[in-house]
Amino acid sequence: MKFQIIALMALAISVAGCNRAADAQTASSSSSDGAPYVLAGTQVWSVPDPVSNREYDIFVSLPASYDSQPNRRYPVLYVTDADYAFPIIRQIARRVNLDGPVIEEFILIGLSYGKDDKGAASRRRDYTPTPNGPRGSGNDVHGGGAAYQTYLKEQALPYVDAKFRTDPSQRIMLGHSYGGLLVAQIMFTDPAMFSRYVLGSPSFWYDKRHIMTMEAAYARNHTDLPAEVFMYVGGFEAPGPTPRHMKDGDMVRDMRVMEQVLKSRAYPNLRVQSTVLENEDHLTVAPVGFTRALLAVLPAK
Repeated sequence: MKFQIIALMALAISVAGCNRAADAQTASSSSSDGAPYVLAGTQVWSVPDPVSNREYDIFVSLPASYDSQPNRRYPVLYVTDADYAFPIIRQIARRVNLDGPVIEEFILIGLSYGKDDKGAASRRRDYTPTPNGPRGSGNDVHGGGAAYQTYLKEQALPYVDAKFRTDPSQRIMLGHSYGGLLVAQIMFTDPAMFSRYVLGSPSFWYDKRHIMTMEAAYARNHTDLPAEVFMYVGGFEAPGPTPRHMKDGDMVRDMRVMEQVLKSRAYPNLRVQSTVLENEDHLTVAPVGFTRALLAVLPAK
């Protein structure tokens, strides 16, 4: 119940936007009437992709102790779909520590969509590994996951490490849905980019479960996968009798199959955890999943 309350409160906070004036708070004077709400204590920086010439922003939230402990370096959590996930995770991280440290302090980096794109179009292009989009996707562009991964490795990650006091040995990536698919792609192609991976309701179904082909290719050429992996999915993300159940596919089964396959590899430095969050569907599971993920991959020391 405690985590559900936290998640619901965080979801309410998610209506808050992020912009370039994010360090300011809306004043109470009449001059602020009708002004947009600003998420105080956050930053927005432009980190373009010189290959595609696309403009991307990153959203930044620094831990409370960042200024008072100038010699300290922090874990960094990168999250996809920043437009909704960044404010939720930021608030959860603050909320769960109100009665004392439960999760470790960390730098939160939100990966936004392309500036000239609609969010749905940006994520379909950047978070998928092949151009074979689902039926009904029309002329939507898919399959830019490898190019976006290169952008992250060569532009976004170095930018963050140069600008903030990060601990590169403690990089974490969290993605939900297509974002979770991207996280899995990175894990099976360049696992050293991050040390911990959170796959939330991952779209393993994409392109006839192409991600399983990527996993098998990695396994053929490697004897270890040094990573800590946490996966979550909603209990309703499977076929069932209610409107909240999935009509096509079974994401609960897909997650369990992936976990079984990874454990069967017996990689010496791989840790895998997963959870099925009951009474949650694909649209409601994110706040609860984020909370469980933070507790799993960033427990207070």
